[in-house]
Formats: sequence, C-alpha cells, structure tokens
Amino acid sequence: MRRRNGANGVLALVSGGIDSAVMIGELIGQSRPVVPFYVRCGFVWETAERYWLRRYLNKIACPALAPLVVVELPMGDIYPDHWSLTGRHSPGSRSPDSAVYLPGRNAVLITKSAIYAALHGIETIASGILKGNPFADSTPAFLATLSTALAEGLQAPLTLITPYANKSKKEVVARGRHLPLSLTFSCLAPVGRAHCGRCNKCVERARALG
Repeated sequence: MRRRNGANGVLALVSGGIDSAVMIGELIGQSRPVVPFYVRCGFVWETAERYWLRRYLNKIACPALAPLVVVELPMGDIYPDHWSLTGRHSPGSRSPDSAVYLPGRNAVLITKSAIYAALHGIETIASGILKGNPFADSTPAFLATLSTALAEGLQAPLTLITPYANKSKKEVVARGRHLPLSLTFSCLAPVGRAHCGRCNKCVERARALG
C-alpha cells in the first residue's frame, strides 16, 4: 500500500467513553488533522458504543476532524468464553476495576493502530489511558517499549502519546465540560443503545460526571 501524506496529523484511539471523547475534543484544537480510529473486536457493547461515538463526532465536527476509521480485530478465537464476548456475568457495580480486564487489550489496539498509521504516513498515535489504570499493558514502561518496537519493526517514525496518563477521570471530565459529554457511552451490558445503569462502567461514568 502506498503511504499517504499524514505526517502532521494524529491517529486517536477512540471508544464511546469520556476519556477518548475529551482527548479528541482537545486534539482538534491543536491545528493538526485528527483521525478517530475505532477497533472493532466483537464485544457485546460495540454496536451501541459506535452509535454514540458517531453522534458525538458529528456534534464536534470541524475541518480538523477526519472521518471515523473502523477496523476489525476479532477476539472471539482468543478468549471465546469471556464475558466481554458472551455478555454473561459482566462485572457489576461493586466489582473492582481489575474485574474489567480484557487480556492484551492495549497491546492489540496500539499494534493495529500503529500499522495503519505507518501505512498512512501518520507519525503520532494518541491514547486516553488514565492515571491509576491497573493493567500491565497500560504502564508507561510497557507503552514506551511497545512504541519503540513498533517504530523499529514498521520502519516508521511513530510516537505514542498518552496525554491523560497523570490525570484521573474526574480531572479529564473537568477539562471537557464544554464538550457534549452526554453523548458519551460506557457500558458493559447495554440495553439496546442505552446504559444498563448497573455495571462497573456505568457506575464509574456516573460518578465521574456527577
């Protein structure tokens, strides 16, 4: 594939949640093109998540915001019986944050996005990882190592940025109060396109917005 000239832009990993929503909102104010990048893995919440993500992106649309890119990375053959794919026994409101662990989630997201970025001449990848993230594939050491390895393996000048790595969700919400955060979505067991109101992520979101 021929590389495209996108060196001055940034590829932003997005979901339907608050963190990536605020990150996108801030990135488009930095005078460079922003490509929102969504990786579809087959999780039970993704249909609802993409619906709200598209509504949010439409609401903040501007010349700096490129169309949403959706790519496929199915995980059903890796952990077929996991709650994220079956919808059974999703972590509830009283579960610890560690209960929502998706094995290798950041590793595969960043790898897929890095390949896309390298092929399209985009040098910067942004992730909305927060302070206090308890997972091993979210640590600064791991992310720096992975970023270096991908840049070397793809022979591309890639840089991974995590602008909220030293911030809590409350702090991120405060930064994005001017944005339409009511259009964000974060739920492990949606009812149609609506939040279930009972899962770990619903409670976390309500607490941050409250």
